[in-house]
Amino acid sequence: MAFKVMSNAFAEGATIPKIHTCDGADLSPALEWSGEPAKTGSFALIVDDPDAPVGTWNHWLLWDIPATAHTLAQGFKPGQAGVSGVNDFGKPGYGGPCPPRGHGVHRYFFKLMAVDVPALGLKAGARRAELDRALKGHVLEEARYMGRCERH
Repeated sequence: MAFKVMSNAFAEGATIPKIHTCDGADLSPALEWSGEPAKTGSFALIVDDPDAPVGTWNHWLLWDIPATAHTLAQGFKPGQAGVSGVNDFGKPGYGGPCPPRGHGVHRYFFKLMAVDVPALGLKAGARRAELDRALKGHVLEEARYMGRCERH
């Protein structure tokens, strides 16, 4: 079975509902996954927007999600599971899509990595570059799910 991540909040490639954006409640969408490799020790999640005018913008960094977990509930808060990093809004946890008005459609990639160790040894509050370094050589497989957002 292929490793996959999905959300029941929106279809793959579809518009992310307002409740999950800065114009709504800014709640993380519920996620679920299956088909991870047998040797998975934990999961790591990166949600980013490669279409941001300043370069890739990181919306959510989460790692050391237990290997037994297969869902994250809507409205996830840091401390519920795993270790939360600081997003590019300067806050721990999820920061929803908030592209500049009139900048066109942005793509948001939910990237879930199956990691070969139960813990990356990274402290809460780490940023994307630190997480990328910690993940190097530990990612068994990556699953992706993409949503879109545009602000007029």
